Amino acid sequence: MTIAKKIKSSMSQSSMIRKMFEEGILLKKKYGADKVYDFSLGNPNVDQPDEFKSELINLAHAIIPLKHGYTPNAGYPETRQAIACKISRTTGLKMSADHVVMSCGAGGALNVIFKALLDPGDEVIVLNPFFVEYPFYIENYSGVVKYAQTKKDFSLDIAAISKAINRRTKAIIINSPNNPTGKVYSKKNITDLARLLKEKGRAYNKTIYLISDEPYAEIVFDGVTVPSVLKAYANSIVAYSYSKTLSLPGERIGYIAVNPKIHEADNLINALILCTRIMGFVHAPALMQRIVARLQDVAVDVNVYQKKRDLLCAGLVKAGYKFEKPQGAFYLFVKSPIPDDVEFVKMLLKKNILVVPGSGFGGPGYFRIAYCVDDTTIVNSMQGFAEAINECK
Repeated sequence: MTIAKKIKSSMSQSSMIRKMFEEGILLKKKYGADKVYDFSLGNPNVDQPDEFKSELINLAHAIIPLKHGYTPNAGYPETRQAIACKISRTTGLKMSADHVVMSCGAGGALNVIFKALLDPGDEVIVLNPFFVEYPFYIENYSGVVKYAQTKKDFSLDIAAISKAINRRTKAIIINSPNNPTGKVYSKKNITDLARLLKEKGRAYNKTIYLISDEPYAEIVFDGVTVPSVLKAYANSIVAYSYSKTLSLPGERIGYIAVNPKIHEADNLINALILCTRIMGFVHAPALMQRIVARLQDVAVDVNVYQKKRDLLCAGLVKAGYKFEKPQGAFYLFVKSPIPDDVEFVKMLLKKNILVVPGSGFGGPGYFRIAYCVDDTTIVNSMQGFAEAINECK
């Protein structure tokens, strides 16, 4: 065999999102892009803010020694300090540059965190439904995935999480706003989770880390706010990405923020820096580090996504679909009208509509719609959505 057995197994389970995205490319070639309604991939279609464009142009023309050279493994000190200042301002914590490590997006951040934390056999609790790559990230470092179900409205089920915790639990990962559901965990949810982790930590005489994956932290609607895990729980770590905040998924820029009150914070920071280097990331992209340092209070126009959400939800309600209205991100997790979500996704595919089965997210019986698409795609897909659900009656 030419490839590792583990990778061969992972390939067979690999992301349904990418599979549907690739199917969409073929359909667009066959029928034309305007006849295919691709909701498979969360690729932001809202343009970058004008401030980003200006900074990029200015930086391109600026004469800076070693502009494209290596940066410190943890990132430029001035970038880390700018991020620390913003976190301090929004949470009340006394953060410094030493508590921030720049990363290659949130995916890179999570891999670095798990590499730094996990010994073989350590368990990480993942909440269903979840971002499809989490189990792969954890298993990359010989960690063991332990699943806990959320409630029917996708809020945290503290009792289910409590049952999942044992002596081998090293961490829990949460994602709010959530991919695939768009759920924002309430302040009470986060407070209750923090209380549980403290109690379990004392009971097992160990540190249980709370890892918060926050690439959608600024993409929230209807006045909803995202409670700070850093403020709620001492042993917390945030993985952040500018992919959605500034519409820069291809630039792979983000950071890791470590709570200054965390157990053995200095050791953890040093471990994160080492893992950034030895995993081959080396450091986050140099140009993007310089730009985001100056754009800490800049974000895309979230109202654009909210209007897309409302347009999609109105059309699907009229067609007869059931779902929890998302509070953030740009995903809608819809109840399949038949128990077999994969089969229903195939029915939609016949209408040239590409969505992703909920089974791939640990949420069978649902499918995910990524509505970061043109409004015309949403409007023109509605006939196909209506036809598909009617065929199930």
